[in-house]
Amino acid sequence: PHRLGQHRWAIERTFAWLTGYRRLTIRYERDPGLYCAFITLAAALTCHNRYLKLTT
Repeated sequence: PHRLGQHRWAIERTFAWLTGYRRLTIRYERDPGLYCAFITLAAALTCHNRYLKLTT
């Protein structure tokens, strides 16, 4: 039960980071491939920004 809460928090935090991107909040793209590309780009940008924040 204790680990479930930690895992859920990490997932909710990730979704909160991704909702910062307007194009992903409202799904404008009808093509699933393009939507997946935007999700991947948002995740890469989030990881890059997080890395910069931790190293500086």
